[in-house]
Amino acid sequence: MTTQGVDDAVREKQPMTERRLHPVTPLRRAWAPIAVLIGWAVHDPDQAQRQLTKLTTTTLLLALAVLVPAAALYGFLTWWFTHFAVTDTDLRIRTGLLFRRTAHIRLERIQAIDITQPLLARVAGVAKLKLDVIGTDKKDELAFLDAEEARTLRAELLARAAGFAPETAHEVGEAPSRQLLRVPPTVLAISLVLTGATWGTLAAAVVVPTILWLVTESVWTVLATAVPLIGAAGASSVGRFVAEYDWTVGESPDGLRIDHGLLDRAHETVPPGRVQTVRIVEPLLWRRRGWVRVELDVAGSSNSLLLPVAPREVAESVVARVLPGTTVPSPAALSRPPRRAAPCMPLWWRGYGLSVTEAAFAARTGLFRRSLALVPHAKVQSVRLTQGPWKRLWGVADVHVDTGANKTVTARLRGAKEAAELLRSQAERSRTGRRDARPDRWMA
Repeated sequence: MTTQGVDDAVREKQPMTERRLHPVTPLRRAWAPIAVLIGWAVHDPDQAQRQLTKLTTTTLLLALAVLVPAAALYGFLTWWFTHFAVTDTDLRIRTGLLFRRTAHIRLERIQAIDITQPLLARVAGVAKLKLDVIGTDKKDELAFLDAEEARTLRAELLARAAGFAPETAHEVGEAPSRQLLRVPPTVLAISLVLTGATWGTLAAAVVVPTILWLVTESVWTVLATAVPLIGAAGASSVGRFVAEYDWTVGESPDGLRIDHGLLDRAHETVPPGRVQTVRIVEPLLWRRRGWVRVELDVAGSSNSLLLPVAPREVAESVVARVLPGTTVPSPAALSRPPRRAAPCMPLWWRGYGLSVTEAAFAARTGLFRRSLALVPHAKVQSVRLTQGPWKRLWGVADVHVDTGANKTVTARLRGAKEAAELLRSQAERSRTGRRDARPDRWMA
């Protein structure tokens, strides 16, 4: 056995220092039994109302006297049996009251660590760590830690993921960040007012319950329909404003950092090299102001928004930092489908466009709400050509580009010969792109 192997074996045998979460965590866990009762009441409101009318005041008080201590005990026990430890190779999280679960998260597979602070957590001075790990769809999390401890642990884990030695990783600290832009609240509010989805959900929340009342005259039917619609209307307007408030994008060696939130603050990182697709969305009412929205597909990550609203020139400069060497094609540079494609998709065919550069495959869809998707050639996993009977009649076909984020970008209604050539050339570009691509690495 080599000296390095002996050192690794010695470190592996050394006892781990396990730590518990912050003492306020049981308060978060204690809500679970109460949430079950609330969920039952929402699912079957008629039955819940009948059961409540049968209960006397004494019975309700006795039920609360049992439920509240039981919920508190449940929260305490789940906190007591939850531990985490950082070893030389992984982060281990042990959870479970009756059924034990130990998660071994390999440090080199960590691609992003986000810090979130719900409103009550901000008041208590605690934070939640969410870990994006390659190969998993669901995020593991540590909730809650002291806010300062969360920032320190995040910096240490990222340093180890970048290859720093365990004995020096805790000294590296958080990488410095330089602010690129900040979205003013007034601009965000105006953009939401000019979004069609906001007015569509509000109209549905008013019209649909009214029609149901005229037809059924049932209060419960109206409430069962109106509450979800009002919730959707609030989520698409007020909810988005609260979540995207004070949106700030900064640049650091470990990727682009995003901070946002009015009540719940979030500190997220766009991992370098893990972005599979960038979409520049341009709603109809935004075009006069030159605003766009930038969305992302990141492999193994839930981060899906880079910019809620920004001038097109600013957005393109940020996209150039996410996809180095990639230039966003102008509308004039996009080639439309041939005119013979019109019968396949009347009117809407004019919204389709395609541009293939040395760095990326770019396809546009949408007539009123335009969406331009850019996929770097190195991120293309497969290329497909589809052509149904109707499209074959008019001599057109679709070319689909599949990415590592299980998403597909499609160049629609291209000429049959053009589509066949595009299929062949894109497969070659993807092969050479992956061969020449730089490795994805933290703090590179």
